[in-house]
Amino acid sequence: MSEQVTLSDIRLAAMNMLAMREHSQGELTEKLQRKFSDVMLISQVLAALKEQNLQSDERFTEAFITMRQRQGKGSVLIRMELRERGVAIPLINSFIDDADPSWFLLAQAVRNKRFNQFPADGREKAKQMRFLQSRGFASRHIQAAFTDPACD
Repeated sequence: MSEQVTLSDIRLAAMNMLAMREHSQGELTEKLQRKFSDVMLISQVLAALKEQNLQSDERFTEAFITMRQRQGKGSVLIRMELRERGVAIPLINSFIDDADPSWFLLAQAVRNKRFNQFPADGREKAKQMRFLQSRGFASRHIQAAFTDPACD
């Protein structure tokens, strides 16, 4: 005895997810498809939510970037995570500008917070650079964290 799933069942589930936090359309699609099998109804619900501005990839992208920056993550990692969540590359590019000075400052702040000192030798510098790379910073941001005179 399988119960018939309705549009309102799917909408309620989607609204519950969105009430917790912003979700990309890709994330919502994936989560709803795990719970419901009717792909047509899911896509109708998502289209309606988008039309009513209850779901927005733009809002999700902005909130996600802000959250990850607060966690000390770099642009390379954030781009990858957004792609994994189904956000379109042109949208990602409109929100993440690698030339923005905030990325250079963030890399420097993350390095300073973690190590609290300028590297004494090449080995220590390599260690600090690997750390920043593991946090998802681009090479140019990592280099700037060591070449900027404000670092020492």
